[in-house]
Amino acid sequence: MTRTAAPKTRRRTTLIGWSFILPNFLGFAALTLVPVVAALALSFMEWDSYSTPEWVGLANFERMWNNATFWVALRNTCYYAIGHIPLTLVAALGFAMLLNRPLRGVGLFRTALFFPYVTSLVAVAVVWNMLFSPDLGPVNQFLRGIGVENPPGWTTSSDWAMPAVILTSVWRDMGYYMVLYLAGLQTIPAELYEAAKVDGAGRWARFWNITLPSLRPTTFFVVIMLTISSFKVFDLVQVMTEGGPGRSTLVLSQLIFREGITQGRFGYSSAISMVLFVVVLLVTLIQFRLQQRSER
Repeated sequence: MTRTAAPKTRRRTTLIGWSFILPNFLGFAALTLVPVVAALALSFMEWDSYSTPEWVGLANFERMWNNATFWVALRNTCYYAIGHIPLTLVAALGFAMLLNRPLRGVGLFRTALFFPYVTSLVAVAVVWNMLFSPDLGPVNQFLRGIGVENPPGWTTSSDWAMPAVILTSVWRDMGYYMVLYLAGLQTIPAELYEAAKVDGAGRWARFWNITLPSLRPTTFFVVIMLTISSFKVFDLVQVMTEGGPGRSTLVLSQLIFREGITQGRFGYSSAISMVLFVVVLLVTLIQFRLQQRSER
């Protein structure tokens, strides 16, 4: 009885396990895996969604290599990521440390900082466009009030449009990552800080030697998530500047959208999306490598 019951128990356990995994795997396969494989195949073809796909080999990649707009979009995407990742990281950590104290109304402040993340992105973009208005916007009125004679044109200036997008994005995202840092801060034992105080360690020494090392797993997760979201940014830029003025805020996701959906060049847009995928994959692998090296 025992020998026949054991395989049945194992089979039942296996089926229960598959019943949990299968819905998620089917969703992943239908919504992620199949589109990625289809995009990879399309990157070697010419297809406008009306005619039969035509095999063109590496022609799409060669065209992309010789296209100045692609390099502008790649440079702008890196510019956005380099600004968005560290600023969001520092703002989220700073607010998390500030709101990890027993302050009156701390729950209200936490909610207020998290609220932009769940607000409609279109509403956020429209409001910040009004705030950044060169003539009537409160930002420039404040700058003039403190003595800045020629404040930036923000979204109407090719030099300041990307910083305006980055600042808006940081304001929207920092609340979400602040919550992650708050969770990380509350796992640090208070005894470590008390022992450090007894040894005479100041605030900076406690932050550098206790807080930052203890938050290393949280920071690694935040950096990975910020990297992925930064390189695939689309909606905020599309609503705020539509890639302009000129091509000053054009990012790779917008170029993929324009070439594929607007121009009907799905093969070429798939080739660009493959390059974006490889860039994000390489940056993520480098971060994993650095994380493993720091843990040794």
